Amino acid sequence: MELSQEHLEVISRHIREKLPGWMHEVSGDRELLILERMVRIEEELKGERELMRQGFEQVERRFEQVDKRFEQVDKRFEQVERRFEQVDKRFEQIDKRFEQVDKHFEQMEKRFEQVDQRFEQVDKRFEQVERRFEQIDKRFEQVDKRFEQVDKRFEDMHTSFTRFFTVISIMLGIITVGVTITGVLVVM
Repeated sequence: MELSQEHLEVISRHIREKLPGWMHEVSGDRELLILERMVRIEEELKGERELMRQGFEQVERRFEQVDKRFEQVDKRFEQVERRFEQVDKRFEQIDKRFEQVDKHFEQMEKRFEQVDQRFEQVDKRFEQVERRFEQIDKRFEQVDKRFEQVDKRFEDMHTSFTRFFTVISIMLGIITVGVTITGVLVVM
């Protein structure tokens, strides 16, 4: 059965009249689904931004803690310097005592016992200084360990941020592809 030109024109007009309605029915549901999906993705991205902001705030707090630790180490160094100054003063006192011993050479026999006692005191002080140096060495070892821990934490944070940004990049790529496909489908 052949269709005449008039029949073809009637069919063509009918299709032109009905086609936009049919297309709207089909694409309307998809557009709603895509819009809903886009809204959900935007909400998730807002949540991710908030998590990133919190992460950066925690990093800032950790930097502040490290700065405080450095300040404490500086204070300890100042204490050590003061102790060295005290040791220098003690040495000066010892030098003065030796000068007195030279002046009073004649009385040296009587003062040998006193000098021996003073040397014992000096020896005790040297032992104390040596103990303090050992304590300082231990503190430096602790500081080194803490720095190693901080370095490890920074490496862990760097790894997790790299993973996080990779996931976000992939998600943004997927969203871009989805939006492009949607745009192509809407145009069709």
